[in-house]
Amino acid sequence: MTNLFPSISTLLSKRIIAIFGHYGSGKTEIAVSLAMLTARQTQPYQKCALIDLDIVNPYFRSREQRDMLKKAGIEVYGSVYNTEITAELPALGANARVPLEDKNCLSIVDFGGNDVGAMIMNQFGKYFTTEDALLLGVVNANRPDTRTVEGAVQHIAAIEQSIGKTLDALINNSHLLRETTAQTVIQGHAFVQQVAQACNKKLWADCYPEELVQKKQLTPLLESGSTLLPLGLYMRPTWLDK
Repeated sequence: MTNLFPSISTLLSKRIIAIFGHYGSGKTEIAVSLAMLTARQTQPYQKCALIDLDIVNPYFRSREQRDMLKKAGIEVYGSVYNTEITAELPALGANARVPLEDKNCLSIVDFGGNDVGAMIMNQFGKYFTTEDALLLGVVNANRPDTRTVEGAVQHIAAIEQSIGKTLDALINNSHLLRETTAQTVIQGHAFVQQVAQACNKKLWADCYPEELVQKKQLTPLLESGSTLLPLGLYMRPTWLDK
């Protein structure tokens, strides 16, 4: 992964990276994987934190990987509770603001799915300024509500209306769980490019699961100038695929 990071580092142009996306888009996997990548590489900030502001969806929350992230040197903020037995209770800890106020901390923020989950941003709006924050929308071309350009555009518009801000760019995370292939990613790239053009936005990165797809299989995307973001499979227990 080291040889990929120089292109990824150019994407970390802001201190706060906010990630939004529909249920099943894989936004939490992206948030966790990005945090793990930055923890392994030299980057301009002294610290890295992952802030879990997804209090709507009780499944696949980034704070479930608290121990792994902390061992990698990443602080995890969000829920007032630190035990999984109470993790589904929608209660935010006051310390969620700590990394957002720390100018030496790269903060990756995982927001709740769709426009309803994104509304929590209104409590933290003052931190997500144009100067400090990059707002990213995740699109999975293989989800029912975002499998058409029109549906994906409507989804992005609903999030923007909910948070009262405009997303800066989109992320292609088109996947089919463990059935994901290089072709899945490449086809998703073409689709999300159409969505980005319709929304007048840029495509920030194309994600691919390292365990399933090799970087060399995505040569067409590299040749087109795409930035590839390797993902782990941190958030999906293998028993769900059996």
